[in-house]
Amino acid sequence: MASGDDVTSFDPRRVRADIPQLNRVINDRSITYLDTASTSLQPRAVLEAMTRYYELRHANVHRAVYQTAEEATAAYEGARDAVAGFINAPGGSGEIVFTKNVTESFNLLAKSWGAANLGPGDVVLVSEMEHHANIVPWFQLRETTGVEVRFIPVTDDFRLDLSDIDALMKDVKLLSVTGMSNVLGTITPVRELARLAHRHGALIAVDGAQSVAHAPTDVVDLDVDFLLFTGHKMLGPTGIGVFWTREAILADMPPFLGGGGMIADVRTDGYTPASGPTRFEAGTPPIAEAVGLGAAVRYLEGLGMANIVFHEHALTGDALTRLELEFQGRVRIIGPPDTTARGGVISLDVDGVHPHDVAQVLDQFGVCVRPGHHCAKPLMRRFGLAATVRASFGPYSLAGDTDVLIEGLAHAVKMFG
Repeated sequence: MASGDDVTSFDPRRVRADIPQLNRVINDRSITYLDTASTSLQPRAVLEAMTRYYELRHANVHRAVYQTAEEATAAYEGARDAVAGFINAPGGSGEIVFTKNVTESFNLLAKSWGAANLGPGDVVLVSEMEHHANIVPWFQLRETTGVEVRFIPVTDDFRLDLSDIDALMKDVKLLSVTGMSNVLGTITPVRELARLAHRHGALIAVDGAQSVAHAPTDVVDLDVDFLLFTGHKMLGPTGIGVFWTREAILADMPPFLGGGGMIADVRTDGYTPASGPTRFEAGTPPIAEAVGLGAAVRYLEGLGMANIVFHEHALTGDALTRLELEFQGRVRIIGPPDTTARGGVISLDVDGVHPHDVAQVLDQFGVCVRPGHHCAKPLMRRFGLAATVRASFGPYSLAGDTDVLIEGLAHAVKMFG
């Protein structure tokens, strides 16, 4: 284990001390933040990096030559370098496109690569556990190109049903799946699916929104073709996402948006797009947000991604066991019941109580959770649910957070019982 992944050196209490928001008091209770799957909290290193940009070097990038503008450009491109290293992009920063979130990254994939490469008779294969960001853009593409959108079913034990996968792969040109379900916590077998896709002559895209922040991610080792993720779920700010693909693929993709910054030349008879990532970053980019993302990446690397896996795995196993013992069927876990191939997302169905009511009760205990369908309506319909209450862990979470969650849930069960 590398020095940056020394489990003995990782202390979530030190992480908590770095995060100002965890000092909040809600309803006379210290905040218990269990909504990391929706958006993570930012450590001071991220907030300070963005503040330094605004206070000392606020200027546009790739344009002026005065010193603060050069510093802004260096900070922006430094963030691109940091992200490339974080996921081991083989072509370095030239393969990293900044978007505003993972949803925009999927729209870039569908409306640029998809529109240029897919047509009638071609199939995009997704799964029933996908976020709407990995469903709706493909339906939109179907409307304009006639591509077929096909779904991998989910088993009763909350895993991908791969029993008929070779038949499902017929005519598939792109397999696009989540790295970890934002509802079930299920971790998908990305390496196995990458081998499968390539054996069938297809490419594979991975929605890393829930996975990249919680485990080491190496696109070379995974052998994927596209990786899409977002800053606000990995201790970074909102308004910044990442689209990664290999340089050879990126070079053949047409621009997604047009305007300033994404061109090499504009004439009265047409235009020539820029090469590399800037081809897809029209207009003034999210500079401060990129700077914040770069700081978040460096902070995560300092914690050690293997440490985060170890910590969250232990928290999740403890929570699953205690929830089962405490409520004995009154609170149903919608997701794998053990920690095998599972992340720190725990969706709950409280018998006879609407998820929004549960969340409001939990708020009285200072507990922050997410009620709703979690932008995964096909999955909700698969299991006959309208919504769940979702608790999710991060590197700043403690076993004490589970104590408060169980206390609040017990109150909700009693109140509505």
